[in-house]
Amino acid sequence: MDLFGHLKAYDYGEVHFKFDKATGMKAIVAIHDSRLGPALGGCRFIEYDKEEDAVVDALRLARGMTYKAALAGLAHGGGKSVIIRPKTHFDRVALFRAFGHFLEDLRGHYITAEDSGTGLEDMEVIRSVTKNVTGVDPAHGGSGDPSPFTALGVRRGIEACVKMKLGKSSLEGVHVAIQGVGHVGYYLCKELHAQGAKLSVADVDKLKSERAQREFGATVVPLESIFQTACDVLAPCALGSALNDATIPTIKAKIVAGAANNQLAEPRHGDDLHARGILYAPDYAINAGGLVNVAQEVKGYDAAVSRERTMKIYDTIWEIAERSEKLNSPTYKIADILVEEKLGAVGR
Repeated sequence: MDLFGHLKAYDYGEVHFKFDKATGMKAIVAIHDSRLGPALGGCRFIEYDKEEDAVVDALRLARGMTYKAALAGLAHGGGKSVIIRPKTHFDRVALFRAFGHFLEDLRGHYITAEDSGTGLEDMEVIRSVTKNVTGVDPAHGGSGDPSPFTALGVRRGIEACVKMKLGKSSLEGVHVAIQGVGHVGYYLCKELHAQGAKLSVADVDKLKSERAQREFGATVVPLESIFQTACDVLAPCALGSALNDATIPTIKAKIVAGAANNQLAEPRHGDDLHARGILYAPDYAINAGGLVNVAQEVKGYDAAVSRERTMKIYDTIWEIAERSEKLNSPTYKIADILVEEKLGAVGR
């Protein structure tokens, strides 16, 4: 692959690779920017068809973390790590311990957390060999699963969008269609249900959809039909690139606001949403709650501070939407400008 071509395209940065012979671990740490502080971002542990796909995933995700941290006002840069999940038998504990040693070698330049395919138990294993990890057990001074805070921030962002686009000051009766009801999607259902929203859900795992139906009265929709659901808000909460040439023309919602990272397959898809009059909440702006939460662990965790700062995501989304309307410019471009202003203020 053209590695340096990718680095240039995503305005990098640095990338670290590690192969551990004993466990077979293949890991990548992408550090996009550290001008605001040490890079912070989760560790993804999933299978990839090609190693190049894992590298590009890490690069895209880390760039998003830079923008997410900057918009949230955190003293952190953006980083992301990927461990390529083996397709044969492996020792999970040994593998994550090896990854912890990899992080220790980076001497605090990158701090990890949970992401797709990783959980609290994995963070605890990493913690056994390095302090450069967040999202650990509350018994050890951590904050545990960041998903509830991510969901809280998304709910606040949806409230801002609904006020801006629909003129409603509450979510009572607002219909939200959620693609993906795993960790964050489940907690988002819980947040929205508590505010009186009407829910439609879809997930590749039918048991997760049925759980949302049972606990929150959600309507279960086939996965291939969720984007065509007539609703007020579409909330992509699965993997990235969900907003693309195939899906955008079928969207019936007036608002797209969800928890997934890298929702736009390409930046131009943000222009397509704007052209259709759909208010898009840039993913790295609306889904920052989990990052805000784990960032508090670095200096000593305080759940009240995390909640207070996560609630302010409403203001961030409102500002982006308001500027977008005044300038008739896509929201993703407005969000990028806000971040670039912050990064530019600290120089290179």
